[in-house]
Amino acid sequence: MQILFIGDIFGNAGRKIVRDHMPHLVESHKVDLVIANAENAAGGFGLTPAIAEDLFELGCDVLTTGNHVWDKREIMDYFRSANGDSNSRARRVLRPANYSEGVPGTGIFEDSTRSGQHYAVINLQGRVFMHNADDPFRKVDDLLRQITSKVIIVDLHAEATSEKIAMGWYLDGRVTAVLGTHTHVPTADNRVLPNGTAYQTDVGMSGPFDSVIGVQKEQVLQRFLTGLPGRFEAAKGDPRLCGVLIECNAETGKATSIQRLMLGE
Repeated sequence: MQILFIGDIFGNAGRKIVRDHMPHLVESHKVDLVIANAENAAGGFGLTPAIAEDLFELGCDVLTTGNHVWDKREIMDYFRSANGDSNSRARRVLRPANYSEGVPGTGIFEDSTRSGQHYAVINLQGRVFMHNADDPFRKVDDLLRQITSKVIIVDLHAEATSEKIAMGWYLDGRVTAVLGTHTHVPTADNRVLPNGTAYQTDVGMSGPFDSVIGVQKEQVLQRFLTGLPGRFEAAKGDPRLCGVLIECNAETGKATSIQRLMLGE
């Protein structure tokens, strides 16, 4: 089974580079499942229902998010529109599963590919240097007791590399992949852990690399130099798609390889 995971899509530049590359990646690598983190897809901050629908039309199967999930408030109504319907596209957009009980949306999705291969996707958020999330380690234990699929992909949206690496070791052999998102900088530590879990500390950003993690350089420099607040806007230059290709055994859920991707215009 071939899985494509696309790192944080940032703004219009990120959406464009994904549109440019995703179709040929899916075709050339015979991809069975496409997952993308889309929490920054709307101007760099949040996700709108319209953009989510565009990404599904492009061929994404599941969209994950993170700490910016609530930046566009209309996403709350989009989550509610699913109303428990597992066939609703809104149900395929996840927010971190370890958020407080009662908030809109859900952090887990389980389904089958077009060829009948079962899979599950879990979205978690870290707690180190971040807020408003419960313990992701205990939460994932609870979720794994509910899942029947062997192929399980975990998006851990977290700041600290130590927390992400710890989660990789914690879940080694229990899930197909643990993939870090949030920092927008791809790490060079992709590997298959000893018990069959593919791992990378951060998949990186699909967006403008002529920037400071997606934002216009001058605006970020002004903030660092003066400490004054200011509006951040998405940059546009040098867009690149960052992602990973994972090959796994659909019957056991064990990963056999993980390949880093960085594709420009």
